[in-house]
Amino acid sequence: MLCATSGPVANLFLVRAEGRQQEVAVRTALGADRGRIAREFLLESVALGMLGGVAGLGLAYAGLRVLVSMGPENLPRMNEISLDPVVLLFTLGVSVSVLAGLLFGLFPVLKYGSPNLVNALKEGGRGGSQGKEHHRARSILVVSQIALALVLLVGSGLMIRSFQALQQVHPGFERPKEVLTLRISIPDAEVEDDEIAALTHERILERIAEIPGVTSAGFSTSVTMDGWDSNDAIYVEDFPVASEDQIPPIRRFKWISANYFETMENPVLAGRAITWADIHNRAPVVVVTENFATEYWESPAAAIGKRIRQGPDEPWREIIGVVGNVHDDGVGEDARTVIYWPQVMTNFWDNEIYTQRSMAYAIRSNRLATGGLLADVRRAVWSVNPNLPLANVRTLEELLERSMARTSFTLVMLGIAAGVALLLGAVGIYGVISYAVAQRTREIGVRIALGARHQHVSRMVLKHGLVLAGIGVIVGLGASVGLTRLMSALLFGVDPVDPVTYGAVSVGLAGIALLASYLPARRAASVDPIEALRWE
Repeated sequence: MLCATSGPVANLFLVRAEGRQQEVAVRTALGADRGRIAREFLLESVALGMLGGVAGLGLAYAGLRVLVSMGPENLPRMNEISLDPVVLLFTLGVSVSVLAGLLFGLFPVLKYGSPNLVNALKEGGRGGSQGKEHHRARSILVVSQIALALVLLVGSGLMIRSFQALQQVHPGFERPKEVLTLRISIPDAEVEDDEIAALTHERILERIAEIPGVTSAGFSTSVTMDGWDSNDAIYVEDFPVASEDQIPPIRRFKWISANYFETMENPVLAGRAITWADIHNRAPVVVVTENFATEYWESPAAAIGKRIRQGPDEPWREIIGVVGNVHDDGVGEDARTVIYWPQVMTNFWDNEIYTQRSMAYAIRSNRLATGGLLADVRRAVWSVNPNLPLANVRTLEELLERSMARTSFTLVMLGIAAGVALLLGAVGIYGVISYAVAQRTREIGVRIALGARHQHVSRMVLKHGLVLAGIGVIVGLGASVGLTRLMSALLFGVDPVDPVTYGAVSVGLAGIALLASYLPARRAASVDPIEALRWE
């Protein structure tokens, strides 16, 4: 932010110092040394810097509260972000306010602290006119502002494009606003037998499905994007490993009930889903995702009837269905290959009967937006066992938004910085052009008196602003090409050097520069030659 604000502040000090150039020359002629003049410039700039720092304190506090409220839940120690007194004192008193004041004060000191007495004393004359060297420093600062604004805007544009790309990804489910998710765990102390625990989950699901407004309900050891993780190797019958010591690729495992895919609205692309009959009969069946099927057999249909198993000594299990891919780790990550096992299995992981005691429930209902559904679900669960708590209650929409939280949070941060840089860049161009017009009032009056058209004067002023903006855009594009590669890890579905983003930002920034130059150009075209020739 210090870089973003440096241009306008330095320009203001330069303009003020330039206005006092004759005064400085007179004081120098009367014996004031350069050190004393430099101290006055620096003391003034430091005082203004401190006042600006105090004002910025209030903005920083409000801004932090907004950012914390918008930040992703999974960002570590997010709620601990605050204005630490020690850091604040250092930043306000040393790092920003004083340093910025000294930095900005150096510009006029270096440029005007030791004036050319003869030229400076002539500046007050009626015929005095400033040359290009007087505007060069301010123009360089404005070009720097435009370049910085373009870099930040390109970064924001790339994040916007990433966010749009994320929204186009099919996560593996539909209409997430209609799905309530929660987790129910049955401890050994509550139900000792694993099979009875599995039946308890089944009875709970039946009670939930009977709730008015519930169109479908199912459970799984993990609902998509809930952060639960279980992975192991999978052996494929048609593709034996080269040796006994070789481990096949690791896949994600989930154990599901009937109606789970129906509830999540994850389409069955080939074959069928797991049914309660499969679970009750302990059928050796399995369902896989599309990417697993195409990896081995090129199409979902070709995978039906093939067999896989978890270990080299375990029984083969037949693939009875292929479902759509799921972005289990979030839409910003590649879709995982997932193996869906029945809720209860035999001879799995050295267990004669294997089942999971902790299940994530997915409940689709049109009552989710109206409220009251959770209370009904709680009563349904407690009608089976009043000692079972409901954990991790949230909608599927919340899980989806959380998976995009990092991108959206980064987008907000870059957007704020880019907005400030853009505003200050426009103010910088406006200030430089306005000041140049004011200093060239006499020249403009002479041009108009000699027959120059108003349109010609306007174009002359606009050209100055556009040249500054053009140089800034070119410099900013070069910097962006190098810097945006550093944020590749934050991007999704867009190249760090995206022509659409770079083109749109460049055109937009040039348009804002043109708008910022318009008012000074209009004022220049309306100069009265008689008044201009009298201008002091």
